Amino acid sequence: MQRVTIEVQNGFMPDFLLYLESQKDKISLTQDRNLELDPYFYERQKKLQQIRDDVKSGKMKMLSQEESDREIELFFQKLENSED
Repeated sequence: MQRVTIEVQNGFMPDFLLYLESQKDKISLTQDRNLELDPYFYERQKKLQQIRDDVKSGKMKMLSQEESDREIELFFQKLENSED
């Protein structure tokens, strides 16, 4: 069995569902719960995995909460100083 993702134009959906029904012995139709909740689920998942890989490889540094807070504070200080 193979899986595919198909995008169907709204106006064609009723005809498409009729076709699927006529082929139900060969086609299984299921809705992806992840995509129902978040249409960009798989793109976000891929991005998160890339970030995790970059952190593990040392390409990206993971900051502690304290380091992150310090970086944010420094950023805002620079913004305030640049406005003067």
